[in-house]
Amino acid sequence: MLVKTRGIVLNYIKFRESSIIAKVYTEQLGVQSYIVNSVRKKGTGSRIALFQPFTLLDMVVYTSQKGGLTRISEYRSAYPYATIPFDIRKSSILLFLSEMVSRTIKEEEENPALFHFLFNAIIEFDELQDHFENFHLVFLLHLSHHLGFGPSSGTEIVEQVAFSPNAQSLTDAPPVLALQAYEQLFDQLLHTPAQAAIPNGKVRREMLSILIRYYQLHVERLGEIKSLAILSEVLS
Repeated sequence: MLVKTRGIVLNYIKFRESSIIAKVYTEQLGVQSYIVNSVRKKGTGSRIALFQPFTLLDMVVYTSQKGGLTRISEYRSAYPYATIPFDIRKSSILLFLSEMVSRTIKEEEENPALFHFLFNAIIEFDELQDHFENFHLVFLLHLSHHLGFGPSSGTEIVEQVAFSPNAQSLTDAPPVLALQAYEQLFDQLLHTPAQAAIPNGKVRREMLSILIRYYQLHVERLGEIKSLAILSEVLS
């Protein structure tokens, strides 16, 4: 059966000489994996750009009651990016967020609220001309609510991380005291993100480290986020 759906590319792996297996979060079917043939051809025939992380697609896809790998009948860009491919800061943030989403969303079922949040947030990010340095932090906070473990306050984040097994202090102070300094900043990101007064990149990186630890407490086998090192270097 054929289904028309929008999709958000999460990642892909190479398959045979010129094909890929793409992992896509779809509006109608949840997370799906598709074999896409002949997209890695050299020259003008290549369409691999349409399967970069967080590319937004309009698709017609095959479905199977048995599950597993299927194929895409038709696909095209649902929203051509205007700024992300040309700004290394934006593209690095998007790569990081796509990896976080890929590792946290597993359901092969429809979730309209989550899909619309992701789809619209990506477009909003592309449209931002400046002041997007906190976008990934706000995105992760909103995503956590869609995943069922969203915090109501900065105190909730800090206490869970500070008292978690193997909690690591970001300074020489005891973990609770070291992390309490970030409670108010997390509150601002949660409730008034446009007015959040994060003083510098160092604090922003430390807050991201806390948020990733918060995710690790709630998402089983989240694992190492490989794109974090790239993001930290680009935004340093």
